[in-house]
Amino acid sequence: MMIAQDKLLQRFTAYAQIETTSDDKSTTQPSALCEFDLARYLVDELLELGLTEVEMTEYGYVLATLPANGVDSEPVIGLIAHMDTSCEASGRNVQVQLHKNYDGTPIQLNAQDVLSPQEFPELLNYIGQDIITSDGTTLLGADDKAGICAIVSVCEYLLAHPEIKHGKIRLAFTPDEEIGRGTEHFPLERFGAQFAYTVDGGALGELNYETFNACNVHVTFKGISVHPGSSKHKMRNAVTMAAEWQLALPAGERPEYTEGYEGFYHTLRIAGGTDKVEIDMILRDHDKQLLEQRKEYLLALTALMNKKYGTDCVECSLHDSYCNMKEYIMPVYEIVERAEQAMCAVGVEPVLVPVRGGTDGSTLSAMGLPCPNLFTGGHNFHGRFEYLPLQSLEKITEVLVELVRVPLCR
Repeated sequence: MMIAQDKLLQRFTAYAQIETTSDDKSTTQPSALCEFDLARYLVDELLELGLTEVEMTEYGYVLATLPANGVDSEPVIGLIAHMDTSCEASGRNVQVQLHKNYDGTPIQLNAQDVLSPQEFPELLNYIGQDIITSDGTTLLGADDKAGICAIVSVCEYLLAHPEIKHGKIRLAFTPDEEIGRGTEHFPLERFGAQFAYTVDGGALGELNYETFNACNVHVTFKGISVHPGSSKHKMRNAVTMAAEWQLALPAGERPEYTEGYEGFYHTLRIAGGTDKVEIDMILRDHDKQLLEQRKEYLLALTALMNKKYGTDCVECSLHDSYCNMKEYIMPVYEIVERAEQAMCAVGVEPVLVPVRGGTDGSTLSAMGLPCPNLFTGGHNFHGRFEYLPLQSLEKITEVLVELVRVPLCR
């Protein structure tokens, strides 16, 4: 054990209690002013620990440097995590709970809600460990405050142990990753790393260098509202049109029916009434050509419905969000192997799995900063049943020390 578990828990709890929910309806960056609260907290903490070049940009990015420790020939390595949490569950007033020595039974979060291995069987992998949860009324925020905790804790450890030699390490903590805008104003040249790792993954041992290709979709259905008592041959019900659209999507190609490399259509939200309905969707696929086919399907469906209901009754806008980082990482695959070796050095079995989502690393890799993704140990992200085994958080800190150590056993 290199970093005390109570210190890790204390640091993570401090981050989790700062609300940082991003806002996908906002046009600013960061999308929510509360994200600045954690950014300022981190700036103060990093300065107090003794890191250099600590700054917060006007867009809410926090940058810092852990200077090289007697080794100037090593490449500059970046470590990245995001500060915001998902807007799919509340991140306000998070109450962190520690359930010590988990015994395999349901965990009581509050009077009504339990975290049960019957619903979440992965829990049984952590019998005997200490499980961190919220009180079940909010998400926990391990996505990605566990990543921030691990990175900051490793920097503190390396500063206290100068006998461990390492090259220059650059840190970046980003806003708005959860809404796909975490790299819009990323200061790439100022960051100055040859390659980086996002610490933003899931279960113990996960290592990712493949992500979805992603497209965001907004569909508008324009109806005509007429009093239902006199609406024959006059009303055009936008709710009916939206329902027809949803039923026209391939039934088996939705998130709840797919896994692995299988892509999907996913309707996130629907709002409106007879006169107008708006739908937000996402399209995902690891294969770029298959994603293009999904986009073409929606455009064809739009044309079909406009032919049925009238010109411009349905509008469909498509916006590519991020790409599969695999094509950018394969030419420098040794950085994935470096992570595998670091995991093996501390007794963690690497589990290479494709991300059924994206990370800041997806876009950063396309921008010229190859950026595989490392586990944090968390489960059930974006919801009230999120949990984080404390021992997994401890292990990622050990992995990061080995990742930057010189010489790394290769």
